Amino acid sequence: MQRDGASGRVPSRPLGVHPATTLLRDIADLTTEFERHLGRQLTVNPTDLEAMDHLIREGALSPTELANRLHITTAAVTTVVDRLVAVGHVSREANPRDRRGVLVVPAPESVRRAMSTLMPMILGMDDVLSDFNDAEKDTITSYLSRVVAVYRAQLPSKPADSA
Repeated sequence: MQRDGASGRVPSRPLGVHPATTLLRDIADLTTEFERHLGRQLTVNPTDLEAMDHLIREGALSPTELANRLHITTAAVTTVVDRLVAVGHVSREANPRDRRGVLVVPAPESVRRAMSTLMPMILGMDDVLSDFNDAEKDTITSYLSRVVAVYRAQLPSKPADSA
């Protein structure tokens, strides 16, 4: 049986669940804890942090696009954007492709702050993978891809207009 790399202990097998599955639960819990930590670092609530995540990944978005990604109304996204503007994380700028439209633009300093917290974790994960040979990396990637497919299969289908 494999030992937990961090503590050296053998993960328990509640209800006969494989230790790898138990570790995935731990990762999910730690992800939630890390998101709370990042939210505290940036002084935002979970919805505002999710909005910032979309803006950091995609760049400037219209309020409607942001509302769709957050699965909230445009009225609710106005409140989210107002809060993010108030703490300096985003600005509203004219949309160059729609003279009546507005874009929500992430502030470079906020992106830098978020990335300074995220990158050590991301690079640490990549560093862990460097301990494995290519065949092992392929196996890990295959396993995680299949786990992602199981998660997705448990979620309701999204309507075509919200994809």
